Amino acid sequence: MLIGELAGATGTTARALRHYEQAGLITSRRAANGYRVYEARTTVRVRNIRHLLAAGLTLDDVRAFLPCLDGDVAAAPPSPRGLRIARERLAVLEARIAAQTQARDRLAAALQALSGDPAPPGGSRRTGDEIRA
Repeated sequence: MLIGELAGATGTTARALRHYEQAGLITSRRAANGYRVYEARTTVRVRNIRHLLAAGLTLDDVRAFLPCLDGDVAAAPPSPRGLRIARERLAVLEARIAAQTQARDRLAAALQALSGDPAPPGGSRRTGDEIRA
C-alpha cells in the first residue's frame, strides 16, 4: 500500500504518516522507485494512533502504547502505565484550560472597563466586530 492509499484508508495525510514514521510509530519499506510501501495491517495501527491523539495524548505518549497499537486499543483493558499516562495528560490539559480561562476573564474585564459595557454572562464571548479601538 502506497502512502496516498494509506492516507485515504485512514483519513489522515501523507505528511502525518511521514511524521508517525519519523517518530517510530509506523514503518515502511522502500520500493525500487523510492516510494514508501506499507503493509495493509498498518491501517489498524494508524487508526489507533489517531484515536489516541484525538483523546489528547501526544506522540510521545502514544509510544508507550506501541505493544498494543496493532489491536483494538479502544476495547482493550487499560494497563496501569496507560492509565498513568492518560491521567498525567489530563492534568496538563486541565491546567492549560484553567490558564486560558483566566486569560479570557482578564481580557473580558479589561474590555468591560474600557467600554463601560457590562460583561456578557460567562466572560467575554464578543466577536472582533464588537471590540472597538
